[in-house]
Amino acid sequence: MEIERGITRYDIMPIPPVEAHTERFEAGPVSIGVEYRLLDDAITAAHISRQDLASQQAPDVIDDRGVSLHVFGRTDGRDVEYLRFDCFDEDPHYHYVSWARKTNEMVHIDPIAQGDPLEWALERIRTRLPQMLARAGAEGLAASVDVRAVEAILPKVTEAAYRARFKHDDGVIHAGALADREAESGATAAGGPRS
Repeated sequence: MEIERGITRYDIMPIPPVEAHTERFEAGPVSIGVEYRLLDDAITAAHISRQDLASQQAPDVIDDRGVSLHVFGRTDGRDVEYLRFDCFDEDPHYHYVSWARKTNEMVHIDPIAQGDPLEWALERIRTRLPQMLARAGAEGLAASVDVRAVEAILPKVTEAAYRARFKHDDGVIHAGALADREAESGATAAGGPRS
C-alpha cells in the first residue's frame, strides 16, 4: 500500500462484485452495476487468500457497508471493472482500477464537503464518466462512451441504488459474499478462471 496526494494505491485488486447481488444496466460500451456490499474481516481475508496474497496483511478491523456502483467496459470480449464507487457508511470512497497497470487506486469521499456519497457518485457518472475512465487507463473506452445512453439509464440506476440502500438483507448479502469468495477459490484451485 502506498499513499500519495489523497490517493491510496494498493497492490491487490479490489474484491470483485457478487454477481448474484449486482443489478446491471447497459449503456453502449459500458455497463453500470448496482450492488449492496458488506465488507468485514472474513470477506477481506477470503479475498486475500483467493488471490494467494499471504504476505498481505488486511487492516485490523473492517466493518463497513453500503451501495457500490461498478462501471464496467468491454475489453477483449469480457467485462472489466474500471471504476467503483463504494458509497459506504463509514468510509465512502471510489476506485480507479487499471488492469493493464495492475493498479487499484482508492480516493476517499468527504461527505461533509461533497454531500451524500451516493448522490455525488451518480453525478460523477452523469458528468465525468469519460474523464474518469481515461484516468483509470481505459482511454479507448472513454472515447467511445455514449453520454446519451448513460443519461438514459441513470434513472434506473438511481432507483436500483436507493432500493439497495434501503431494502437489503445483511444476512443474505454476507452469506452470498462469502459463498462467492469460496466458489472463486474453488474454481481457481481447479484451474478455472478468476473473475
